[in-house]
Amino acid sequence: MPRVTGVAQMEAWAQHVLPPVEQVRPGLWSVPVPIPDNPLRYVLVYVLELDDGVALVDAGWNTEEAWHALGDGLRVAGGSLADVRAVVVTHIHPDHYGLAGRVREASGAWVGLHPADAVLLQGRYVDVDALVARMDALLELCGVPDPVRADLAGASLPIRSLVTAAEPDVLLPDEDLLDLPGWDLRTIWTPGHSPGHVCLYSDRRRLLLSGDHVLPRITPNISFHSQQVPNPLGDYLASLARLEALDPEEVLPAHEYRFAGLRTRLDELVRHHEARLTEIEDELRRRSGTTCWDLTTSLTWSRPWEQIPPFMQRAANGETLAHLVLLEARGRAWRRDGVPARFHLAE
Repeated sequence: MPRVTGVAQMEAWAQHVLPPVEQVRPGLWSVPVPIPDNPLRYVLVYVLELDDGVALVDAGWNTEEAWHALGDGLRVAGGSLADVRAVVVTHIHPDHYGLAGRVREASGAWVGLHPADAVLLQGRYVDVDALVARMDALLELCGVPDPVRADLAGASLPIRSLVTAAEPDVLLPDEDLLDLPGWDLRTIWTPGHSPGHVCLYSDRRRLLLSGDHVLPRITPNISFHSQQVPNPLGDYLASLARLEALDPEEVLPAHEYRFAGLRTRLDELVRHHEARLTEIEDELRRRSGTTCWDLTTSLTWSRPWEQIPPFMQRAANGETLAHLVLLEARGRAWRRDGVPARFHLAE
């Protein structure tokens, strides 16, 4: 197992409280920003000291509680929101991107995002009707029954208010050296959890800021959905393989706690998904011609299915579909076209 280095963070996680603001290394701080009504509880925003201020890696949800937590954390680190010069966003999800626009308004900071996520902003957070319609069609294809489908198609709409929609000022392509004086952070494009997810790596400090791509205990949701095509799980596994060449002393994830032992954790994540693929193959062997939704409701999850809220049920269905799509790409399964689509093991 990976070795926990963020001991105070792990203890806080076990006690269901926010971890402390911590100085991780000279010039580098970790600030927990709470997430409302979410089992992840907080996102870890990293604060990088610059000669003329600070840079943030991720920002948190756009809630008053999160805004004040971010400001309070910056004060512990010796700065303020007005000192922020850059917000480097690892990916488009609201717990990472939600406050980026508000921070820019308060400080004049530039906001950076990978191009593959930047092109999704309008459709995800502004003009959402087409997105909801495509999601409804995808859920119908998956075999989600009518009464449930209506709830799931629009399940993410309430979180729009938790994002200050902000077009990025700077695009962050793969292998880009960030314009942060005193830091040698470069982007590593790691699609899967989102199309434009990036990790950040410092060769000099041997640090990996892994966003949601690699977490110490849980696996990030890898979903096939209307903004995440055509093979997100295949992309994710290839992205994990890219990190095998790195040898960081410490991994700084966006959730849970810091750890050492990246390669061990990469192996664990690959084994998890291979085991899930095998579980789905076993279900297809037992029930040939089943739908994605019926598979989803029969698989093993972290809690009983009826206790999973609609938004997370939709994410679970998307995760099952991502595994089915990868099985198709590997020639281990095929689908019979129609609505709903029905999946079979390859002969």
